[in-house]
Amino acid sequence: MNQLPSTVRRRAVLTGLASAPLAATAATTAAAEAGPTPSPIPPRTIYIAGDSTAAPKVRNLAPETGWGMALPYFLADRITVANQARNGRSSKSFVDEGRLEVILGRLRPGDVLLVQFGHNDQKAYDATRYTEPWTTYQSYLSLYVDGARSKGAIPVLATSAERRRFNAVSNAYTTLEEYPDGMRALAAAMDVPLVDVHTSTLGLWQKLGPDETAKYFRPDNTHFTPRGAAAVAEIVAIGLLDKGVVHRGDLRALNSVPPDSWFTWLDKDPDA
Repeated sequence: MNQLPSTVRRRAVLTGLASAPLAATAATTAAAEAGPTPSPIPPRTIYIAGDSTAAPKVRNLAPETGWGMALPYFLADRITVANQARNGRSSKSFVDEGRLEVILGRLRPGDVLLVQFGHNDQKAYDATRYTEPWTTYQSYLSLYVDGARSKGAIPVLATSAERRRFNAVSNAYTTLEEYPDGMRALAAAMDVPLVDVHTSTLGLWQKLGPDETAKYFRPDNTHFTPRGAAAVAEIVAIGLLDKGVVHRGDLRALNSVPPDSWFTWLDKDPDA
């Protein structure tokens, strides 16, 4: 395993305060004596860096749905989801194509960078995407963590959603090899909030069984229908709450399923 940083750099973000005018009106003085007015909760953005299981989809792929498309359903309107996940990317290719750099250029203090890769990192036949779970995978993921922190943003690692796979006695099993464990270890070493989507989805697929989970997946048993995307998105939303990244008032509509009509598919490929 690569040597991980022994310390985690944290950068404080200082906000300048404008000085008050020397001459205040009576109304201003009265307001000052009454005490400060509480500020509303500032809006912030959750950026998603990930692969096709999270990515926005074009209309001709409907009803295929990335879980990032469903996440806004469970979040208050003051939180914006910027879904930068793209089909076919790995933690490596996303960086090598400059996509992480684009996100870092937009991040603001208090924003969240939510990172989920693994499915395409497994593809040993493709040198442009393959990473090894205990070395290069962790090294690339650390770039997202360090980059977010350098902008005063909050990095969150999310293990990959499990595929729909059952053995002969209808037990769900993992296909993601050691990648979830590699991410868990990195999150612990770098003190990063971890949403364990892999464990939660594996348990959910087991509970639902082979027949019911067919409603959650496309025929390839990797990509989601709207129902499957919503199930994963709700797991992510609750995970963000459990880790203190969002607060109870930031969530809504838990334990409900958005109708297919709620979803919006893109008219054209975002990379076109």
